[in-house]
Amino acid sequence: MRVDVDRTRCCGAGMCALTQPQVFDQDEEDGTVVLLSPHPPEELWDSVEECVRLCPSQAISLDGNAE
Repeated sequence: MRVDVDRTRCCGAGMCALTQPQVFDQDEEDGTVVLLSPHPPEELWDSVEECVRLCPSQAISLDGNAE
C-alpha cells in the first residue's frame, strides 16, 4: 500500500496525525499534513484507511496495488 497526500487540499484538521501519528504529522507553520511513511507496514493499514475516511478535505489517498 502506498499513501499519498495533497497538501494543497489539506485544511489542517489534524485527524490523520491524531489517528495515526506513525504515518502522519502536521506542519508546524500551517498545520497541513506531513506524510512520514508513504509505505506503512501492514499492521497500520486499517488505521491509515480510517484516516482516509476521517479526512474532511479528502487530502489523503491510497494505492492498494503499490508496494
